[in-house]
Amino acid sequence: MNDAVNQDIVREATRLTRAGQLVEATALLQRMLEGGSAPRAESHRASQARLPRLDPLTIDATDEVEEREAPQIFPARSARRRRSLPLDGMRDFSRLGLRSPITRAPLSPSDIVPEGTRFIAGAFSNAAGSRTYKLFIPSRCQGQQLPLIVMLHGCTQSPDDFAAGTRMNFLAEEQNCFVVYPEQPSGANQSKCWNWFRTGDQRRSGGEPSIIAGITREIMRDHAIDPKRVYVGGLSAGGAAAAIMGATYSDLYAAVGIHSGLACGAASDLPSAFVAMRQGGGFKAIADSKISVPTIVFHGDRDTTVHPKNGDQIIEQSARATRPTTKVLRGRVPHGHAYTRTVLIDGAGRAISEHWTINGAGHAWSGGSPVGSYTDPQGPDATREMLRFFLEHSLGG
Repeated sequence: MNDAVNQDIVREATRLTRAGQLVEATALLQRMLEGGSAPRAESHRASQARLPRLDPLTIDATDEVEEREAPQIFPARSARRRRSLPLDGMRDFSRLGLRSPITRAPLSPSDIVPEGTRFIAGAFSNAAGSRTYKLFIPSRCQGQQLPLIVMLHGCTQSPDDFAAGTRMNFLAEEQNCFVVYPEQPSGANQSKCWNWFRTGDQRRSGGEPSIIAGITREIMRDHAIDPKRVYVGGLSAGGAAAAIMGATYSDLYAAVGIHSGLACGAASDLPSAFVAMRQGGGFKAIADSKISVPTIVFHGDRDTTVHPKNGDQIIEQSARATRPTTKVLRGRVPHGHAYTRTVLIDGAGRAISEHWTINGAGHAWSGGSPVGSYTDPQGPDATREMLRFFLEHSLGG
């Protein structure tokens, strides 16, 4: 389909979205992505009657990840196996909402937290709404101020699932860090996606960013947190939300980690979200153009849910206030994926951004544990590298 026809369809989908006809708008975008044409005006009413019921936008995994052994840093789990995930998404727009139940062994506490640590539940409310969260407390917190990592899960995930898949709590125990996992409920998005594509959820002091920042500040108030070492990361829709937090609260977060996500402002509504996911977003500068938050990005080059071009755009946005030099390193995980690591270095010799492109990887957390959803154990360890990058940066440092 040519670009002019695509533009006509996006305009019509935008009109439908603004009119509150999300089902019709989604079906029209489905037609575009499948190579069809826009319906003729005279058949519009008849076509509406045939439209399937579709759920709100989901960013989630689409690429089937082969089950293999986890990297050496993870405990062996040969006795617990699960099927490869029956994933769908951008390749199948007939089901955009909640996935079918995934058959796998239930999580145990040992999957989520190291022995001797705590993982407690909490809740936060402000004028924008309420969210629950889970907080990891390391065993060696004895009053000294420690770093805090805010982790934003992907669609259909939960704090427990995301913690198990990323193993962030285990690495945080090693490095003596707190980790908080805000939870997006199905009442806010049927597929539990952070609403990264809505302009009301891309602004400081309003919408979901104000809730996430509020949770962050509540943990900082109630625990011994170093205010100069607070960080935010996420996967997919959570990665897009993390990008928004870095752009809108650069005075709160010292660095940002984005796995398989999109830049802040990549979309402003449902139609532009589909376009951004398919071919990259036309992001707009929401934050002050002089603000640059150190950012680390991971993206598989075979991601068919969120186009890899979005990773390039995140780095471009995060480094727009500087004129960095570039260092490129290449490597391969033993018996796993090759990768390219591009490091952007400022005039003072500090690494201000890193972009990890993982060859052959799809839409899944690189180096994650197979006990969690949407992980690829054969990639480089995104959790370890993200935490390493975080701890290299502090506010004002």
